[in-house]
Amino acid sequence: MSRPVRPATVRFYLDADVLGLAKELVRLRGEVTYPGDLGGPVKGGRHRPPCPITSTETPDAQWIPEIALRDWLIITRDRHIQGRRAEIDAVRLSGARMVVLGGDEALDTFHQLEVLMCQWRKIEALLDEPGPFIYVATRTSIRRVAI
Repeated sequence: MSRPVRPATVRFYLDADVLGLAKELVRLRGEVTYPGDLGGPVKGGRHRPPCPITSTETPDAQWIPEIALRDWLIITRDRHIQGRRAEIDAVRLSGARMVVLGGDEALDTFHQLEVLMCQWRKIEALLDEPGPFIYVATRTSIRRVAI
């Protein structure tokens, strides 16, 4: 007789613009998902459920509130976040929590991973902070953006 599979608790949603990073992290952390993630087994005999955002083409105004409802922390990459009013409004109105991997140093998967790892403990601590908020993380700093 097989035991029922325990679900993994997802806490981080990585946006489509960091899909390469997401596909690497999901192998290491059962608490990570991304658009189009079919779910799968994770360490400890648990199973990560499929991501409710099934397409990388889902508009921000649709996926941000959906992720906020689940209380997941969003990790994305957008050098120009402060100029994207619709995205900022979606974060503010839904109470979402977002970390942007910013700066020219986060242009590819390896450098996005470097930024994430340099700031990981601070990013993880944001799970306890209520939204809405947007932080911009670089390799050397993390700062809150006025929304």
